[in-house]
Amino acid sequence: MAWVRPVLLLQPGTPDIRSPARFLAWLARRQRRQLAVGGIYGTIWMGTQAAIPLVVGAAIEAIIHADRGAIIGWAFAILGLGVVQAGSGALRHREAVTNRLLASSCVQRLVARQASHLGGDLSRHVAAGEVAGIGSSDVSNIANVLDMLPRLIGAVAAVLAVAVVLLLESLPLGLVVVIGVPLAALCLGPLLRPLERRQRAQRDEVGAASSITADTVVGLRVLRGLGGERVFSRRFAAASQRIRQAAVRTARLEATVAALQLFLPGILLVAITGIGARLVLAGEVTPGTLVTAYGEAAFLLIPVEALIEFAYYLTSALVASSRVVGLLARERDLAFPEGVSGPAAGSGRLVDRTSGLEVEPGQMVAVVAPDQRSATELAERLGRYVESQSSDPVTLGGMALPQLPLAELRRRILVLPKEAVLLAGPLSDFLSPPTGGASRVPLGDALDAAGAKEIVDGLPEGLSTELPERGSNLSGGQRQRLLLTAALRANPEVLVLDEPTSAVDAHTEAAIAGRLKQVRRGRITVVLTSSPLLLEQAEEVFVIDGTLVARGRHHDLLRDNAAYRGLVTRGLERLESEADQG
Repeated sequence: MAWVRPVLLLQPGTPDIRSPARFLAWLARRQRRQLAVGGIYGTIWMGTQAAIPLVVGAAIEAIIHADRGAIIGWAFAILGLGVVQAGSGALRHREAVTNRLLASSCVQRLVARQASHLGGDLSRHVAAGEVAGIGSSDVSNIANVLDMLPRLIGAVAAVLAVAVVLLLESLPLGLVVVIGVPLAALCLGPLLRPLERRQRAQRDEVGAASSITADTVVGLRVLRGLGGERVFSRRFAAASQRIRQAAVRTARLEATVAALQLFLPGILLVAITGIGARLVLAGEVTPGTLVTAYGEAAFLLIPVEALIEFAYYLTSALVASSRVVGLLARERDLAFPEGVSGPAAGSGRLVDRTSGLEVEPGQMVAVVAPDQRSATELAERLGRYVESQSSDPVTLGGMALPQLPLAELRRRILVLPKEAVLLAGPLSDFLSPPTGGASRVPLGDALDAAGAKEIVDGLPEGLSTELPERGSNLSGGQRQRLLLTAALRANPEVLVLDEPTSAVDAHTEAAIAGRLKQVRRGRITVVLTSSPLLLEQAEEVFVIDGTLVARGRHHDLLRDNAAYRGLVTRGLERLESEADQG
């Protein structure tokens, strides 16, 4: 399969997303060479099949006239046509597979590129189940059309050739083909638009059910704790019934189309055979011509079926393309400049005037927020996942974050949210994030600082262990520590941690708090937390409730600020509860 690799490595380019039909046309233009080659093979393949009844008819005439030399010649001609048909059929199939793989790869890479481009905005635009559906069924439906195109080209060429042959042999037989084949195709026209609507409705229901499934899997442990499995089970059952009903409606129409694929060519075959028999009885054509006409009529079942099949695939592809085009047309919520560089890493002062947060280079600060929403909004502003609502954007080293290109921003500022997940694959890959030129923290130091060394040691294959999706074989605390390890290894200029120790026990949290400041020496660290163990390590604590409420050292605020004391008490109660359980 080495011939496939160069095809799959072609860059997707810029698609035409003005409409689903234009997108399909762009795909076809992109691989026009492969389609042209496949069309040539398809034409030869169909043409040799169409030629065999003509040669057989001539052979029948030779038999009738007892012409031994002609009989032998026509026999070798049939053998030669069979060899050419077999060879061209294999080559046509190879090009069809190439076209299918090329189309699938292109669409998948476009979807992946768009998902990467949207980044954190993706989940706000498209449900997870919808993206999964595009990456599986929609891609397959689009690829089917490109797979069918070479066969369609051969089918059209064969129908035209048969029509010409029969017109030359007999005007009535030729007219049956010239008129009958388009009529057979037109009979399906009224069914295609309703079929498209039903397929679209079915696809919508599948996407909705996939989203429910994704949400349920993510929150399964919480659901079990709350006893909510039955609620989600009923929701999924209802969604499944809607899919079943939509699928049945679609299947009824698909069954009608499939029946017509056999019925219409069969009617054409009967018509040609009946007219040919009448002409033979009337002495207007020879028996050899009748055999040719019957053979060509039987052969027409193949190209006519291909025409009808292509119409069906095209309908499905238009539905799938509308999904892909809808995703590719999405734009980021925020705009990022190109080719602008910020100041050198490690030299910037981080300022968020909206909340009053000010962090000096190399400083580790903590943020306490009475409302989790305030903490989340602050983290998203610091990473510029949302735009600042005030006229003053967040600045780093005096440069406003909207002035930084996306790659520069993500390299310099890393936000580890509470809902971050482990990716499937080797643990060593996950713990070796790209740094964009910045020096990584040694893996051993990062593991020690995050309290994760014992986790790696306890895995069956250590760093080579293959993690399942979302690290489902690990506890919440283990996942949290491995995520923190990856964030520390990346060693960004600014690291924002949202409750990085909420799932670990007090002993482990104390160890992490003591080492975090050391491993982050010389760089800015912002920790959103109410944990006393982490607050004690912070050089300064900011109390933020939308805007700045108070700032100072942890012990000073604990002594002088009653509201702060109440917030931190919740963290103390958790520590005392864990100590009692220990």
